[in-house]
Amino acid sequence: MQILLYISDFIVPFIVLSIVIYGLLCGVNVYATFIKGAKSGFLTVIRIMPTLIGLMAAVGILRASGFLDFLSSAIGQFSSYIGFPGELVPLTVVKMFSSSAATGLLLDIFKEFGTDSHLGLIASITMCCTETIFYTMSVYFMTAGVKRSRYTLAGALLATLGGLAASVFLAGLMSG
Repeated sequence: MQILLYISDFIVPFIVLSIVIYGLLCGVNVYATFIKGAKSGFLTVIRIMPTLIGLMAAVGILRASGFLDFLSSAIGQFSSYIGFPGELVPLTVVKMFSSSAATGLLLDIFKEFGTDSHLGLIASITMCCTETIFYTMSVYFMTAGVKRSRYTLAGALLATLGGLAASVFLAGLMSG
């Protein structure tokens, strides 16, 4: 186990150094190329900033208004029949918009139910099996200039449903 910790300390510096050495061997002006890439990345951040701020504000409003609690109780009545706990509905909804906000909800679930509880286990697996659909679509489609997304949203929602089903199934296997 110690060897893995030792290797992990040096893997990122090794990769960066390897890229610099490879660039120098190929005759590339590494510094100028880095500056050009950093400038391009900064411009991308500026272009997506309004979308990020809008998504973060929307998630904050949903949490503060109590709408997520309402949604949890409304959908939770039906989702419990298929084995998905209603307490995890807000986590699922928020995860579609913001992973960091969902992490905050995950910590709340851990505090209330415990990390080793069945709900904590499902929530942990859910965070790994689902994606920030609306964030990803808005940021990457805007950056790439995609105008028509066709079946992207339907496919992403279906994949999220599959991830949720997998999280319940896997947590059931691990719990008992």
